[in-house]
Amino acid sequence: MKTLGRLILSLLLVGVTAGHASAQGDRQAERPVLSAWTLGLGSSHLADTYLSPLKYQGWSAAIEYERVQASRWSPRDWVMQLKISGDIDRAENPARNAVMWSAQLHASWGMMRRWNIPSLGIDVGIGPALRLEGGCIYNRRNSNNPASAKGAVTVDAAAYVAKSLNILKHKVTLRYQPTLPVIGAFFSPKYDELYYEMYLGNHSGLVHPAWWGTRFKLDNLVTADISFGGTALRLGYECDWMSSKVSNLTTRMITHRFVIGVAINWLSVKPSKSSIPAL
Repeated sequence: MKTLGRLILSLLLVGVTAGHASAQGDRQAERPVLSAWTLGLGSSHLADTYLSPLKYQGWSAAIEYERVQASRWSPRDWVMQLKISGDIDRAENPARNAVMWSAQLHASWGMMRRWNIPSLGIDVGIGPALRLEGGCIYNRRNSNNPASAKGAVTVDAAAYVAKSLNILKHKVTLRYQPTLPVIGAFFSPKYDELYYEMYLGNHSGLVHPAWWGTRFKLDNLVTADISFGGTALRLGYECDWMSSKVSNLTTRMITHRFVIGVAINWLSVKPSKSSIPAL
């Protein structure tokens, strides 16, 4: 009887341990996800000496998708962030008799190490990100070269600080995120070089190293997510600043936009092997 009792007790202990491990594995498989679609509207300030020596001012509009998800290997400590956005700017010269258009696409993917600081009630994170950018600035007044192509690949330093509050029975998450490219490469022709010359085979000196001395860019984003259950109304402000100077050409693009959109919180759960039906 003693031997049988020990065997039953051992089986119970194994079952409890296995159940605890399974539950812990399920918790690790659950990864919080934040997805957001936003629309930004505001002002633009454009200058490109390849097209014109004058500074242009006007309006700016942008649409952006963001996905923030806990990592698979360490959900509590690491988060992945994907951002894809497109913006269009229309600006006029000081005399209001010429128009400059800008259309740009941006995509970035990064990982951030996060820390929770209970004493301050905030979350902070920092990490690297890979960014791809491409677009064009157009000014038909410059008849020889009406377009100026833009392209860059950079490794960025991304960070954020977030704090949650309860306001009028709603959870409000405040977040500030700056993004600063550190190193990379970008496209720029030489002063007064025709794109037709590039088409004929003049490809030398078109790619330049991107660092703070040749291409400085800083993106600032401040948001407030007002929660209504699993869905939140996102309000915010975004300021993007880019300035480059190479081959006797200067480009400056500055935008200020107010942001409005929808953010959704949900869980990404990896199904266990036992839940996958056999073929």
